[in-house]
Amino acid sequence: MVRGSDEGLLTYKFAGSWQSTRPTTGSIHLRPIGVNSDEANMQALHLYVPTVAFARLMDDYNLPAVPGRSIRYSCGVQDELINQIGLSVLSEMMCPTAAGRILVETSSLLLAARLAHAHAETELIRLPILTPHRLDNVRLRRVLAYVEEHLAEHITVTDLANVACLSIFHFTRAFAAAMGVPPHRYVSQRRLESAKAMIATGRASLSEIALHCRFSSQSSLTRAFRRATGVTPAEYRRTLR
Repeated sequence: MVRGSDEGLLTYKFAGSWQSTRPTTGSIHLRPIGVNSDEANMQALHLYVPTVAFARLMDDYNLPAVPGRSIRYSCGVQDELINQIGLSVLSEMMCPTAAGRILVETSSLLLAARLAHAHAETELIRLPILTPHRLDNVRLRRVLAYVEEHLAEHITVTDLANVACLSIFHFTRAFAAAMGVPPHRYVSQRRLESAKAMIATGRASLSEIALHCRFSSQSSLTRAFRRATGVTPAEYRRTLR
């Protein structure tokens, strides 16, 4: 070990036998010929929650300010809700959609809420269990009109919540209750429909359509389009000729 640490711990499995050691500088690890190490194929996703997410959450419920350091330091935690939030973010990273920014923004608030509710040191942070109410028709029409007007522009969940005159946390729940899908998915669906209409006209290239509809690339548009329709944009365009 060229440069190690007394604070870490390395665990190996050689030929079915476990060994643990400190990775100190100068330590040497010997492995005889014919003895293979058993390696595990692992991937880790790191989610960093901005402090503003906790601040917004506390404002919604008029709770004391909670710094990120109030979350318990813990390893091996099993939390299915956090796991699902992480998987949704990972899916967006692997296959970007036209509403990825809204998804990540919403996920940060959901994650902050879960951490504050279930993994905080203080007992002061106990969020009430709420039954989401549908967004009323007046607010819903305003939000949907805003989405249509700014479909080719950068839209955030903060923008939509401001249009509805609600906090982000309450808006996302109310919107999903009214529309059956969260805000990011609705925006993504509308941008995909816009792309579909532009493909049908045949006047713009696929790369231009991807840029106009806020997809990160033409390949991102292709993946999203095929996932939704079962065919690629090029195949769809050929069927219209």
